[in-house]
Amino acid sequence: MASSSRTTILPQSKEALLKSYNARLKDDVRSMLENFEEILKLARRESHIQISKTTQCEQDALEMQVRAANMVRAGESLMKLVADLKQYLILNDFHSVNEAITNNSQLFRTTQIECDKKLMKLRDEMAMDLYDLEEEYYTSIFK
Repeated sequence: MASSSRTTILPQSKEALLKSYNARLKDDVRSMLENFEEILKLARRESHIQISKTTQCEQDALEMQVRAANMVRAGESLMKLVADLKQYLILNDFHSVNEAITNNSQLFRTTQIECDKKLMKLRDEMAMDLYDLEEEYYTSIFK
């Protein structure tokens, strides 16, 4: 994620996407709240209407079921929104990805330099040993 010490300027497409996520979140939460409040009102309501008590209870039960279904739909929409936000963060969090790549590159570069130094030292030692062996061979009486 971007650090708070630097300002992040988002392209218009990303900013629009984040605004749409925010609007979806507000709509779904508002829908859940409104439906929940209506269910509570239906459960507490004293009916003074001319229709029979049985018909009113059935109508209230059906309305509660519809409201509950609306709440479930809004909840599913919120879960989809969370998944979309996770995907957005994964795809657009280039700063931390770049930072990890840079850190690994530096680590591997340091390791490569150390290995190169060890190989050059080994090469020089082998060259000296081969030179000594060659000199010994040419000066030997057993050639």
